[in-house]
Amino acid sequence: MEWFDQYVYFLAKALTVLVIVVVILVMIAATKARGKRAEGTLSVNRLNDRLQRMQEQLSLMVLSKSARKAQQKALKQQAKAKAKEDDHDEKGRVYVLNFHGDIKASALENLRNEVTAVLELARPQDEVVVRLESGGGMVHAYGLASSQLVRVREAGIPLTISVDKVAASGGYMMACIADRVLAAPFAMLGSIGVVAQLPNFNRLLKKHDIDFEMLTAGEYKRTLTVFGENSDKAREKFQDDLENIHGLFKQFVARYRPSLDVEAVATGEVWFGSEALERGLADEIKTSDQYLCERIKQADVFEVQFEQRKRLQDRLSGGLAQAADRLLLTWASRFNNQRFW
Repeated sequence: MEWFDQYVYFLAKALTVLVIVVVILVMIAATKARGKRAEGTLSVNRLNDRLQRMQEQLSLMVLSKSARKAQQKALKQQAKAKAKEDDHDEKGRVYVLNFHGDIKASALENLRNEVTAVLELARPQDEVVVRLESGGGMVHAYGLASSQLVRVREAGIPLTISVDKVAASGGYMMACIADRVLAAPFAMLGSIGVVAQLPNFNRLLKKHDIDFEMLTAGEYKRTLTVFGENSDKAREKFQDDLENIHGLFKQFVARYRPSLDVEAVATGEVWFGSEALERGLADEIKTSDQYLCERIKQADVFEVQFEQRKRLQDRLSGGLAQAADRLLLTWASRFNNQRFW
């Protein structure tokens, strides 16, 4: 069996060398990639073509041979008529963007690139439709995300925002900028308010004779803390800051929806579709699918998506974060009746 031992020893050495070579190559590639900025790609899909393909596939299954021929003839005539319209370039275009917001408004980077690209070609007779889904999040992040939609509004391009599920808090800050807000029957809109919460472990530290020291320059550099002893004055200042942000939020909503009774809806409450319509938070009850199908009959509809090219370590960390989010969501749904704010 000596030959077998030597063979195993040889394989072990070869495998070790191979692993070392692979590690070195990965380190070299990572070093080169570290200095490069991850670029993204812009994809554009014509939704008119997608709907037509679906229609043709369905017709093959449900229509008789004669009916299918008649439909194909009608489609050819429509294609010829469309070609003539395209020559005159009179038909409007609809640009569809998607924003799925988390607490950090992570989709912001994609949105700003999509808006920049669209504004290079969009004309006053065109339209931008944003399918928005967000329960809100960080003030500064959603403030910047809202500013991207303000760019569309200020460019004179009609802006429609469609809410199929939720546009609350920072999500509604984005939605209110639109010329028209569409809401699905059970979409949640509103939550015009500000919230902040943090635990305080000061009594626990004192119980175990642990001192916590924090040095600041500036009276209000830090108000409420997690480990320090919070004073009434600090709480009052923190509350004043929240009230100030709430006031700015209400002013922003009032600027873009002047007919809305902001004081009546700026209570932090949310309303479902028809309720939101009654209170002026939405303009029409309609899903994004219904609206886009209507627009496809009138214009060329293009879905525009910008995707960041992520590095390997970003993809791995992102996958772990998504797995953790799903785990927390599953756990929370068992105790919260699947209602999240």
